[in-house]
Amino acid sequence: MTTPDIAVHANPDVLAAAVAARLVTKLVDIQAAGTTPKIVLTGGGTGIAVLEQLRASVARDAVDWRQVEFYWGDERFLPPGHPERNETQAREALLDHVPVDPAKVFPMGADTGTGPAGADAAAEAYAEVLRQAARPEDHGPVPTFDVLMLGMGGEGHTASIFPHSPAVYETERTVVAVHGCPKPPPTRVTLTLPAIRRAAEVWIMTTGEAKAGAVAMALGGAGEVAIPVAGAQGRRRTRWLLDRTAASKLPRDLVPPIG
Repeated sequence: MTTPDIAVHANPDVLAAAVAARLVTKLVDIQAAGTTPKIVLTGGGTGIAVLEQLRASVARDAVDWRQVEFYWGDERFLPPGHPERNETQAREALLDHVPVDPAKVFPMGADTGTGPAGADAAAEAYAEVLRQAARPEDHGPVPTFDVLMLGMGGEGHTASIFPHSPAVYETERTVVAVHGCPKPPPTRVTLTLPAIRRAAEVWIMTTGEAKAGAVAMALGGAGEVAIPVAGAQGRRRTRWLLDRTAASKLPRDLVPPIG
């Protein structure tokens, strides 16, 4: 278990810009070492704002985008190109504006007319994508992601792993379908906590006073069944990136100077 790093920023815009800057630096450093970075993207307001800030950054072109692999932590099981799909939003925010290699972009499956029943096959297909991408040195059916970015909900869900849901109890599968989500759309596909914990670094990004209670519980030792984000930990680093209001219920000794 890694001890979490906590960074607190003045507001959501500053946070998104700071995370974008961190990500550029990370990508450049990994590429300078001769490795192709493996990044897991997230949706939601903060996750997409980070990609928009990255697109606008003057440092954007320091990255060789053709040598970056992109994955997703979860997806809304909706038709291809649907505006609420995380993939669609990520493409509009960044991926359509930088010279990525399409063969290195690995979106989760979409609903091509199957309805909710197709989500289980999409989950199995994505698990196979991860298995194919894993190398012997990864020692498992998931590549060692360099950075896996996550958001979180006010009740403590992360990716599409909700409190007390079947997905939070999963110990073997790396990707599962989620049916009957408590927030729309009800059908999704998500990495499981065992897959998330294969990442070298997990970055949990969240803003707003509505998240403050769950942040405090997750960092205060809550169990992952009740607060799933508490189980999202990186092998080398778990980084919490918060704005002032999301950090407002943390004990004072945990809160670093506000950036």
